[in-house]
Amino acid sequence: MTKRLFTILWLLMAIATRGLCQQISYIEETKNWYYVYDEQGKRIGGLSRSSVGELKGWGSDFFVSKRHSFYYICNAKGKTLKTMSVSNVGEIVGVSNSNITSRKGSWIFTWNKEGKKISTRSAH
Repeated sequence: MTKRLFTILWLLMAIATRGLCQQISYIEETKNWYYVYDEQGKRIGGLSRSSVGELKGWGSDFFVSKRHSFYYICNAKGKTLKTMSVSNVGEIVGVSNSNITSRKGSWIFTWNKEGKKISTRSAH
């Protein structure tokens, strides 16, 4: 009985987690909208450019946009997970599966998708 209950709880947790952590396969840009698609090609969200700002890049389950003097790290549905000041981050030069790379002056910073700085190195 315990094993069956564990299996049911695990399945429920997996279903709930999948709904929260949708994977981004592609973001289509139009004149006024960004459309977010999952790995099956299904549109999972539409975000207006005026609300999101300039798209800087995306990873597997997040995207980064810039509006005014701030960068926003958002989930696939467009919910803001972290706000970062441009003056602290510098210019974002790349976004990969789970990292964001920025350059400020003669320094290169790597950030995780939660907005925590994970490395710093000199730009050559």
